[in-house]
Amino acid sequence: MAITTSNWNTADYLNTEEAIVAFLDAVMEEGDLQFLCKALGHVARSKGMTEIAKKTGMSRESLYKALSENGNPSLATVVSVLDAMGLRLSVAPREHERAA
Repeated sequence: MAITTSNWNTADYLNTEEAIVAFLDAVMEEGDLQFLCKALGHVARSKGMTEIAKKTGMSRESLYKALSENGNPSLATVVSVLDAMGLRLSVAPREHERAA
């Protein structure tokens, strides 16, 4: 019997605000800018890339490029994308530093 597989699409599972926040929080823990860019791309696709592009004033193509694994968006772009998704960037102490 053959095993059937399908491609995993992260955006398909980012269907609640809680899921999106938990996903981005986990990504931020990694501290990898390229990973963050790609993750923001997944979230933008889950919300609708065309809608996010309209809200940020960017073209879909520019948004896809900026939010790809090899993207290098400015902080202003990241903040604009987060704002378009109804999210904001915040700062908190690292967990290990809270315990000290």
